[in-house]
Amino acid sequence: MKLVTLRVDGGTRAVRLDGDVLVDLGSPDLGALFAQDGWEARAAEAAGQTWPAEGADLAPVVPRPSKVVCVGHNYTNHIKEMGRELPSHPTLFPKFADTLTGPADPIVKPAETDALDWEVELVVVVGKPVRRASEDEAVAAIAGFTVMNDVSVRDWQFRTIEWTQGKIWQSSTPVGPYVVTPDEVGGVRPALEVKTTVDGRVMQQDDTGTLLFDPVYLVQYISTIVQLNPGDLIATGTPAGVGHARDPKVYLTGGETVVTEVAGIGACVNQIVKES
Repeated sequence: MKLVTLRVDGGTRAVRLDGDVLVDLGSPDLGALFAQDGWEARAAEAAGQTWPAEGADLAPVVPRPSKVVCVGHNYTNHIKEMGRELPSHPTLFPKFADTLTGPADPIVKPAETDALDWEVELVVVVGKPVRRASEDEAVAAIAGFTVMNDVSVRDWQFRTIEWTQGKIWQSSTPVGPYVVTPDEVGGVRPALEVKTTVDGRVMQQDDTGTLLFDPVYLVQYISTIVQLNPGDLIATGTPAGVGHARDPKVYLTGGETVVTEVAGIGACVNQIVKES
């Protein structure tokens, strides 16, 4: 299944993509859907109101997750381009719900930076509460996968040894367009092409099968620290090709169209606009 949070009538609705229509699932958003026991059957069987898929106004797949946990340094090539050693454990940092935006929304370049960068990421979407998960429990807790552009304000990111202040700018992080269930992408450890283009130029291209820490391991590791709840997001890291690591460096200045895509899931397509 491909599941969506649709903006409609001043609010949002959880919907399922059926061909060229979106079918209402009876919940206000996907986070609320995943919080219900038996959500899989409900999502598969629902036959509610429909809307055209073409031109639909999509919200972040989970508009208000209880937490967004991001993983840094999880592709070997990206670790090398950033001049780092391969980590023994996942490198984690948070995002907040206010950081998220829709998969086709414009991204405002903050006036405070001239170092705005892109990062395509496969995202794990949690479908049930889990704490200190076994491998089997972690597998069962994965509702599906989506796409994130972890837009980064590099000059603020590297002001200190902690990255968070460069990663949490208001409405800077597109997430979507769909949550795709594992059965449609080869299971809970998918090997899918990830790619970023900027104005049609390929900047990043890799395969999620090369992740150092795979989705199941990340659910186990993070749930050891804190309970993961339905609708929580785990961004699994970005591959080589970010603008900051290029020589000379390449940053987003305004006017560009950035496409961050994971094969079999979809793409975030965002226009960069200057802050007025």
